[in-house]
Amino acid sequence: MTQTFSNLSEFRAVLAAQEDIDTAAYDAAGDHNGQLTKPPGALGRLEDLALWYRGWRGGERAEITKPQVIVFAGNHGVAARGVSAFPAEVTAQMVMNFEHGGAAINQIARANGATLNVVALDLDTPTQDFTAGPAMSSEDLIAALQAGWNEVDPDADLLVVGEMGIANTTSAAALASALLGGDAADWTGRGTGVDDAGLALKTQVVAEGVALHKDAGDGLDMLTCLGGRELAGMVGAMARARNLRIPVILDGFICCAAALCLAKSQEGALDHTVAGHQSAEGGHAELLKALGKEPLLQLGLRLGEASGGALAIGLLKAALACHAGMATFAQAGVSDA
Repeated sequence: MTQTFSNLSEFRAVLAAQEDIDTAAYDAAGDHNGQLTKPPGALGRLEDLALWYRGWRGGERAEITKPQVIVFAGNHGVAARGVSAFPAEVTAQMVMNFEHGGAAINQIARANGATLNVVALDLDTPTQDFTAGPAMSSEDLIAALQAGWNEVDPDADLLVVGEMGIANTTSAAALASALLGGDAADWTGRGTGVDDAGLALKTQVVAEGVALHKDAGDGLDMLTCLGGRELAGMVGAMARARNLRIPVILDGFICCAAALCLAKSQEGALDHTVAGHQSAEGGHAELLKALGKEPLLQLGLRLGEASGGALAIGLLKAALACHAGMATFAQAGVSDA
């Protein structure tokens, strides 16, 4: 039965009772890894990924057969301040493109054998301009968290979350600045490609929002004040994945800003996640450092829509294939050092 939340206290209670890694499964995977026909550590991070995944899913032979990618879309009232190079109606237009199979994420998901779900969250009702008040009401936040929670397939064995929403790099920059400190300029990038004047305006808008909400509270409170429905949807999906022991690959700057809200609300809330990539958005590298996540890929991407996270599915599949398919020294008749 799908769990429902009527307020943030109930959602926080779920986070406090989160599932943890299966240490026995993790240790067993490590023992098996130590017997494979290779020098210790020769496969680098692939070995770490295999152990991490099997610690969450259990079983020496666990593999990825049903990955799910979810793209959440939302509109932001702060877009009216002119912080994006594209108009707000592009959000709905891109959702149609996703649904018709024409976006980059459609191709990347298909290439990696992943199911793609697109969730449009009240596109006709943008959030409020966060320089004038909270972006969302508590009811808006709960509805978006619930939508994210409900969208996760219980049968999935890997989840990638991403987003689409004009002006959401502004929201993400504001969240990073509010939760991690530093000047607005440290976190504000060009997003969809604003010029110098546009970047200066965007930075000013971020600073105004952070100043207004600087004492809001924890990560979920900041998400209410400075976030958006698509960011909240990602948070709900990440939390549900943890509840189901489904490992998660994070996407870019906006996805990681949403993850930061979760991390700042519950210690260890991101233990079941890895960073798929480091994007070209200026603040993403520092945000990843703050989250303690080393990216798997660095390809200069700045598209969003779960594209970088989904590209990393193949790496994780390869790590598990090596862990499960390689012969041990005993099986291969090879002398162990």
